Amino acid sequence: MEFYELYPNIKKYALEHKTPIIMEDSLEYIKTLIKKEKVQKILEIGTAISYSALHFVSVGEDVLVDTIERNEVMIEEATKNIQEYDNKKQITLHKGDALEYPIEALGKDYDLLFIDAAKAQSQKFFLRYVPLLKENGIIITDNMNFHGVSIDDPNISRNLRNMLKKIQNYNEWLINHPDYETHFVDLGDGLAITRRKKCS
Repeated sequence: MEFYELYPNIKKYALEHKTPIIMEDSLEYIKTLIKKEKVQKILEIGTAISYSALHFVSVGEDVLVDTIERNEVMIEEATKNIQEYDNKKQITLHKGDALEYPIEALGKDYDLLFIDAAKAQSQKFFLRYVPLLKENGIIITDNMNFHGVSIDDPNISRNLRNMLKKIQNYNEWLINHPDYETHFVDLGDGLAITRRKKCS
């Protein structure tokens, strides 16, 4: 999959300000999936500077993104980027903590839930927002490998080890969930692609 950068200025800002954004190969994979699955409504948990949301809506004019962000600095930068690049008004930025944001302020029947926020809270995000998905909706969780850092590395901090343990627990929870099936894609920092199991 060949990646074409549509927003070099946003990418430059991210690099200069050490702002985490989705890696190119993961992003291209998701954009291909959006096109293949004819995804139209996306709920994103974790806007950051709106880099991924802008790429998602670039797939087609019928793609709409609701995205939630709590960090004021990120919100300011994301708002600026959306105003500059989202000419078709396909992105709606919701300001607030995704663990507390009022569900009724969002839509329903999303085709895709993209979780790319506080890694230790992925399971809580999943449980809180999956009811807003269509029956055959897709859940994508980013950073499942967390930059390739190993939980067994003796040099990592206690806080990082605790977070890695939570990511590991989330992985196992996804794998063993009776109602969902998950496969992992070894691109970027690792993606989990989850779908509801079909009734037999």
